[in-house]
Amino acid sequence: MSAHPASPPQTLDALLTQLRNDFPNLSVQFQGGVRYLLDHPRDIALQSMRKVAANAGVQPATLVRLSQSLGFEGWQALRELFVEAVRDDGRQPYARRARKVVQASDKPSGPGRMLAEMVEIQHHNLDALLANNADTLPLAADVLAAAPTVHVAGFRSCFPIAFTFHYIYGLFRSSVRLIRGDAGTLEMELRALGPRDAVLVAGFAPYSHESLRVATAAREAGCKVVALTDSTVAPIALQADVTLLFAVDSPSFFPSITSGVTMVEALVEQLLARKGKGAIRVLEQTEGQLQRTGAYLPERGG
Repeated sequence: MSAHPASPPQTLDALLTQLRNDFPNLSVQFQGGVRYLLDHPRDIALQSMRKVAANAGVQPATLVRLSQSLGFEGWQALRELFVEAVRDDGRQPYARRARKVVQASDKPSGPGRMLAEMVEIQHHNLDALLANNADTLPLAADVLAAAPTVHVAGFRSCFPIAFTFHYIYGLFRSSVRLIRGDAGTLEMELRALGPRDAVLVAGFAPYSHESLRVATAAREAGCKVVALTDSTVAPIALQADVTLLFAVDSPSFFPSITSGVTMVEALVEQLLARKGKGAIRVLEQTEGQLQRTGAYLPERGG
């Protein structure tokens, strides 16, 4: 590979093809970085350069030199090809993905193979949670725990993520508010944002106008913002103080929210641990009230 090609690859496919072709002639350090780029292309869009370097077993400076050897100004310019590919995948119509699912189901081994693929990809999505959030998860918990009120928002397919956080956190904290935006009331709900509050907003590509509106309003109100999203350059991530990342890969026609729900479960676990005995007392009171009001069916003996 020449030190400075005339121009860098213009698409991710062109870049990956060049890396595969040049791989045998690269230095050992470059091979380590290139191997990770080829094997984990989606992770490049989600992880920082330091995280990519650590996972690849190389120094961050190696990734910078690798990028420059390909004709890029630096790592960020190379990484943008991976980011843009993630955006394009998110913009792909669901109907186009659905056609592939239907075609695959027509094969004799279709249903069993489809389930196996789903489980395998979910394993990958969940494994990525630890790699992407080990450092930022405690920071997000600090931001939320310190706020007088926590507001949470997620729209359309991300509503289950927001609702799960609101419901579980609300079991031991009363000052948690779910922003719903029902019947065009979003602007009214955003008036409740206070300058010391925190806002957790979830969203993935294609990104909704509402999620960005919440994040922008939170910044304008002086809130701390925690973004739960699929990319460090997602619109809500660019507004955030802390970004938590989750992968939405799925062999089905629709992006998966499994790792997003897992992320908020882990986040609430951190918040519970911070509150300690106080949280336990509130949980006991909440459970008792639910039992007394008949929220659950009575347990029957065997």
